Amino acid sequence: MAQCGPWPIGVCSWSLQQNIPGVVEAMHKLDIDHVHLDVGPACEDDPDPYMDLVQQGDWTISSTMIGFAQEDYSTLETIKQTGGIVPDDCWDVNRQRFLKAIEVTAALGVNYLSSHFGFLDMSDPAYADKLIQRVRLLADAAAAHNVVLLMETGQERADELKAFLEKLNHPALGVNFDPANMILYNMGDPLKGVRTLAAWVKHVHIKDALRADQPGTWGQEVIWADGQVGAENFLKTLREINYTGVLAIERECGQDRFGDIKTAVERLKSFAAA
Repeated sequence: MAQCGPWPIGVCSWSLQQNIPGVVEAMHKLDIDHVHLDVGPACEDDPDPYMDLVQQGDWTISSTMIGFAQEDYSTLETIKQTGGIVPDDCWDVNRQRFLKAIEVTAALGVNYLSSHFGFLDMSDPAYADKLIQRVRLLADAAAAHNVVLLMETGQERADELKAFLEKLNHPALGVNFDPANMILYNMGDPLKGVRTLAAWVKHVHIKDALRADQPGTWGQEVIWADGQVGAENFLKTLREINYTGVLAIERECGQDRFGDIKTAVERLKSFAAA
């Protein structure tokens, strides 16, 4: 199966826009056997059909992922207001959804569950206290199931996320490092960011982007190695920090996602060969 040096190459299931059999078929065509799996369908009223298909999959699940129905990514401001576990009017539903995702992750024998938790605005003491309490509650539940929660990068600067993780100092918290998100949200240099967060990085997304010309607007996601992440230097930096996990390709836009993912696989393999 496809490798990039020491790292297995994987894919985010949602990027393929297929049902589980379709994801499995696409992965066979790509010659990859690691998947970052969206377990949202397993957290619905009747999870059994989905779980049966997942457990039949010929793959290694490197991490699971959970998202939330209220999230609105249309602008930076809307996702700041609606992202993750922050909105109070959704907390009861989202808490149960997250706790179920932890149980599903454990049932699948997977170590990691990733999510966008929401913006870490520590300037407002009441907001900060609320977020800390919610993250600690979820991390405690994860620890009880031997699962580590991975906070997605990008919605804050790496040093801010580091300070948050140091403040909680929780063994069931880590990082899913997405270099493109730091560019899309304009939150700093991914190479410096991954070094800053090295102690917590357990899983990595392979995604690239271009910064926005207009401050306060979204950057543009592009095919891996066509953007401003600095693909080759990013991979070299992963070696420097002794990262040993999976490289999970994520593609969230474009007219030919399978083709773009295939290109990313080929570019990762060529880097390893070089």
